[in-house]
Amino acid sequence: MTKTLSRPYPLGATLKNNGCNFSIYAPECKSIKLALFDEQDKFETFPLEGEYAGIRYTHIPNIKAQQKYGYIIETEKGLHLLSDPYAKAIDKALHYETPYSSEKSFSMPKCVVIDDKFDWQGIEQPRIPKEDTVLFETHVKGLTKLNPNLNESEKGTYLGLYSPEMLAFYKQQNINSIQLLPVAACMHEPHLLEMDKVNYWGYNPYLFMVPDPRYAKNDAVTELKTAIRELHKNGIEVILDVVYNHTAESGEGGPVFNWKALDSRVYIKHGCHYANFTGCGNTVDLTYQPALNLVMDTLRYWVKEFKVDGFRFDLAATLGRQGDNFNPEAAFFKAVAQDPTLRETKLIAEPWDIGPNGYQVGNFPLGWNECNDKLRDITRSFWRGDQGYLKEFATRLMGSRDLYSAANWPHKLTVNYITYHDGFTMQDLVSYKHKHNEENGEHNRDGHGDNRSENYGVEGPSENMLIIATREKQKRNFMASLIFAFGIPHILTADVLSHTQNGNNNAYCQDSETSWLNWEINERKDYFKGWLSEMIRARQEFMVPFIKAFSGEGRNNNRIFWRRIDGTLMEHDDWNRLSSVALHLGIDSDGAEMVYLINQTSAPARFKLPNDKNQIWETICDTNLRNVQHGHAEGEVLLSPTSMAILHFRPKN
Repeated sequence: MTKTLSRPYPLGATLKNNGCNFSIYAPECKSIKLALFDEQDKFETFPLEGEYAGIRYTHIPNIKAQQKYGYIIETEKGLHLLSDPYAKAIDKALHYETPYSSEKSFSMPKCVVIDDKFDWQGIEQPRIPKEDTVLFETHVKGLTKLNPNLNESEKGTYLGLYSPEMLAFYKQQNINSIQLLPVAACMHEPHLLEMDKVNYWGYNPYLFMVPDPRYAKNDAVTELKTAIRELHKNGIEVILDVVYNHTAESGEGGPVFNWKALDSRVYIKHGCHYANFTGCGNTVDLTYQPALNLVMDTLRYWVKEFKVDGFRFDLAATLGRQGDNFNPEAAFFKAVAQDPTLRETKLIAEPWDIGPNGYQVGNFPLGWNECNDKLRDITRSFWRGDQGYLKEFATRLMGSRDLYSAANWPHKLTVNYITYHDGFTMQDLVSYKHKHNEENGEHNRDGHGDNRSENYGVEGPSENMLIIATREKQKRNFMASLIFAFGIPHILTADVLSHTQNGNNNAYCQDSETSWLNWEINERKDYFKGWLSEMIRARQEFMVPFIKAFSGEGRNNNRIFWRRIDGTLMEHDDWNRLSSVALHLGIDSDGAEMVYLINQTSAPARFKLPNDKNQIWETICDTNLRNVQHGHAEGEVLLSPTSMAILHFRPKN
């Protein structure tokens, strides 16, 4: 060992020409030692002779990439192996037999030294503007596991993400941005291990920088980088869903993987008890500098070394907590805003947690976009036929400007969604009135109870053609409301294929055909898939110019009219008594126009179209039709019950 070659920074295992520098923040572990493992997992220990501000470090010569390592401490129950919080790879997928113990810690996956070099082939990131972004949320494994057109070795893997068949699918569906459920190494909760289940979604992070080996054929790091490079090559951005609000160590009595032994101050504590603002046992304290450093270093690592285009932050209210309170001026937000690497990435917040004052929709700083559950709930209620939602539906359609001022668009556009991974798929939203989560093993007590769903006569699958037609039209109503609302649409990729989870609205532990997308096609599914693709294309052509025009300084130069079906302007009392209305938009004083015809009722509605400029309107969406028909209209339009049509007018000049 050469002491003069060792450095406290960077933390983790850093390869150099003459060996590797190992550094770990361990202020509570004076006896900690480095352990290097051979192929049989026999190990040799090395002292960490360097010490600086709670960091222990050493340099070991002749270390090569793929060297396995960990850190050993002495406890009352014997030696205990800890993982490196700054590790960049592990040698196998995570699993253990409960209960966890110091003895079992040595059977855990080992950290692996890696070489960060990778050939990006000069491929640039797509840098898609926010107003052009349409997020498609997907799971690495679930997306391709059952796709019959892929090679067996590619199914359910990082490699499968960029197979020729999947690239053709993205192009066909006009997909320009993929939001991956967490790919950081995830440990399964003890209760799942006891039931022989796993945390399929990945929301229980073991190590923040490690791509999960579950989805790798051989080398998770290289294969994920390759997937991102090839997606970028095809103009597709990659957004990572990340979890920094808690770790897999859980609360009191939970397993000790690293931080509980290295530095317990990483977690918010109430006396001797762990604060549980996440529902997962512990809460990471980002007011504590080493914890903040870890999260910031991790984010930069994903951007610099994997070239990811942005992040969706799980339970992001936790990241702005100062004790029991949320602060939009918190250190984490300031750190991100000043970081030259991160401030160019897309930042999407799930703006709540389960702690005190945890619901923070609309309160995140400038530069952040937020998932908008208000559009989800109001749109579901409105199209189900619930009364009293017209005014708020109108507010959500116009970009939730009560929460997100158009002065700050497009960089603070709302992220709109109807379905997310946690909840019903869209097929189930129109097929089930109640959740059916029995297979999760929690007696159907888990999952959200307020789904605002409807089955239209039969709970679950139906052969009744009227029920099927109603369900398909409602799916189109939901999607049209989402795609043509002001904001960034978030679409569940499962919904493209009309995938059902058989009424399970909390399939977090279903690594099975419940969650794996069903690629079997029939006429009904194919029509919806084609319709949705055309709606995405229409959004990019027709809707995006309106988002741009209604954003920022020019937002007040445009025309907005809410009209009755006879074409006259609505008055205040109309919002409480009408269920069929028209939204008429115009860019500037004489630019392009769009009109939304909205009929919530169970009877046809005859709309008089604006004709002050002798407009001949092009129909770009009619949710009553399962295939797209670009007809022209002027004068009046008869709109079918419970449906919406969107028409566009482009002046000749």
